[in-house]
Amino acid sequence: METLFHLALVDDWRDAQAAGAYRTSTIGQTVDEVGFIHCSFRHQVDATASRYYAGRPDLVLLTIDPALVGAEVRVENLHGGEERFPHVYGPLPVSAVVAVDPYEAPPAART
Repeated sequence: METLFHLALVDDWRDAQAAGAYRTSTIGQTVDEVGFIHCSFRHQVDATASRYYAGRPDLVLLTIDPALVGAEVRVENLHGGEERFPHVYGPLPVSAVVAVDPYEAPPAART
């Protein structure tokens, strides 16, 4: 399986490092609440950032080696349409994250 990516809030990643596992599914929701951690393939990261993280200055991009995850990884479409995204069905061990890079989200759209 190809490399996985996850946009994380800096504070959530810091908490994960202290705990040894990352447990945030998406902003404000844990893997325990949702059942999985939302991830992307590289070509999906920017669109995900635009859709859900626009204007956030506090992001890092986690690069994840799927061979080190330990939990089941499913590539699926849960919301209709044709694009499929990877989901990690369990906590993400910090050791599965092979790189952490600052990520600048696009500005929020003006209304």
